[in-house]
Amino acid sequence: MTKKTVLRSSAVAAVLLAGAACSTTAPKEPEATAKQAAEAKPPYLVYVSNEGSGDMSVIDPAKPEAIATIALGKRPRGIHAFGGKVFVALSGSPSAPPGVDESTLPPPDKSADGIGVVDLAQGKLIKKLFGGSDPEQFAFNKDGKLIYVANEDAGGVSVIEIESGKVLGTQPTGEEPEGVTLSPDGKFVYVTSEDSGTVAVLSTETNKVVKTIKVGRRPRSVEFVPDGSKAYVTNENDANVTILETSKMIVTGKINLDEGMKPMGTAMSPDGQTLYVSTGRGKKVFTINTGTDKITGSVEAGQRPWGIAVSPDGKYLFTANGPSNDVSIIDTASMTVVRKVKAGERPWGVVVVAQQ
Repeated sequence: MTKKTVLRSSAVAAVLLAGAACSTTAPKEPEATAKQAAEAKPPYLVYVSNEGSGDMSVIDPAKPEAIATIALGKRPRGIHAFGGKVFVALSGSPSAPPGVDESTLPPPDKSADGIGVVDLAQGKLIKKLFGGSDPEQFAFNKDGKLIYVANEDAGGVSVIEIESGKVLGTQPTGEEPEGVTLSPDGKFVYVTSEDSGTVAVLSTETNKVVKTIKVGRRPRSVEFVPDGSKAYVTNENDANVTILETSKMIVTGKINLDEGMKPMGTAMSPDGQTLYVSTGRGKKVFTINTGTDKITGSVEAGQRPWGIAVSPDGKYLFTANGPSNDVSIIDTASMTVVRKVKAGERPWGVVVVAQQ
């Protein structure tokens, strides 16, 4: 065999070996089809209570659109999630915006009052707990066995055992109670009183009011920083936010918003560094640095943004805009509205639930 023949044979052998190696390589996994991608489970869903249409919109923010509507009952407002369920405050009392002569309104339907319980796996209302008269907002205790419910027309808070549905007691908190928030350590429940301009602090050990704090005119909601050392209260008719020191349960300052703003709902960023405040008829959402208690920005969110919630990753805000029947999706990095999604009639509250 000549030298050229040896070289030629070696080259051919190399090619054959390379081909054999390729033939034994495991085939690549097929890429997900467009349909599979479309059906992929989103990391979270957004649930919106619609006061006017008596139902709840389920929004997939990845689409983004409402993917389901769940019937609830009359005037669903306050909304929270716990243990694979969404709880919604329902009320048979007629809507009475500020300035309305209540003597001209129809009588309340007390049979419609309660806390509706929606099973997320079934996607439907499974029961209604008695929640006292005209329930509006509420909060769970630490282990999720009790609910503290603001009864707007009764001037107090009902303490309800979820499993049995029993009312364990009621506490007067001031006229027109609304915002109800559990402290991060689970020891106290803070309840705003719109008419009295106060925050009542209840001990979860005794279910009794231990302190009443004067804040501002028409306080609406309370939000804590994650370590519980400080809380913020929105005062609708003062266009400001009260700062509370929780160890002493005292007011330590206030944050003034722009003139004409109506601070309403609140949400805290996952890292606890930013407080988001909706302003109702002011149309804006403000950002406040919780380290400096200074306003850092704002965006016009929509028509009367009230309920507000933040995504688990902190990248998006969701506001319920009552008059326009939609929900704004706000990018928190740029503080811009990136999309508006149609909801039901007069969306009120928002809760974000991570998918399992």
